[in-house]
Amino acid sequence: MRKSPLSSLCVPSRGHCDTSDLSRGTTVRWSRAVIAAEPQAGSRVIFSGAAPRRSGGSLRSAGYGGYPVRAVTVAEQVRADITTAMKAGERDRVGALRLVLSELQKAAKDGGDDELAVLRRERKRRLEAAAQFRDGGRPELARSEESEAELIAGYLPAELDDAALDAIVAAAVAETGASSAADMGRVMKAVMARSEGRADGKRASARVREALA
Repeated sequence: MRKSPLSSLCVPSRGHCDTSDLSRGTTVRWSRAVIAAEPQAGSRVIFSGAAPRRSGGSLRSAGYGGYPVRAVTVAEQVRADITTAMKAGERDRVGALRLVLSELQKAAKDGGDDELAVLRRERKRRLEAAAQFRDGGRPELARSEESEAELIAGYLPAELDDAALDAIVAAAVAETGASSAADMGRVMKAVMARSEGRADGKRASARVREALA
C-alpha cells in the first residue's frame, strides 16, 4: 500500500481550514495518524488518511477520509522535530530546538498558553544577542544566534504587512468607536484578535497609537 503523501496548508485561526489562506502561517500535513480537535492560530495541523476532499472550496476540520483531525501545539511539533534532527545527526539543530522546547514548557508550567509570544520573545533575544556579538567583533557567534533566530521564525505564522495591519487597525477603530488614546486598550484587544497571531504586539500598538493620535 502506498503511503499518503505529505502536503502543506496554512491554518491561521480556529475552526475551518480554507485553501485561500495558503500564505499565512502554519504547516498542515496529512498522515496515517488518527487525532482529533480543532486547529487554532499558530498550530500545526495533521490530517489523517488520504488527501482531503474539498467542500465548497474549503477543507473542514471535522476530518478527512473519515479520520478526525486535531491541532498540534508548537511544543509538540518542536519535540517531533528534535527527534527528526537527532536521527539526522544535526547536533546544533537539536541543541537549539531543546532550548526552545524548554522555554515553551516553562511557560506552560507557569500557566502561559501563548506559544507564539514565547517564540517571538526567544527570537528577539537571539537577534539582540547577535547584534551584541557583532558589535563586539564576534561574527561567528552572531551568525550562530541569527541561525537560531531563523529556526524559531520557522514556527511563527507569517507577519502581516503594513497595509494589512493598517486595515485591521482601521476596522478595529471603527468597530469599537474609538476616538482617542484613552480607547487604546479596546482597540488593541480587537486588533490582536483580528490579526490571529500574525502581528507583534509592539508593532500593532505603534500602529494603533498613530491611528488614534
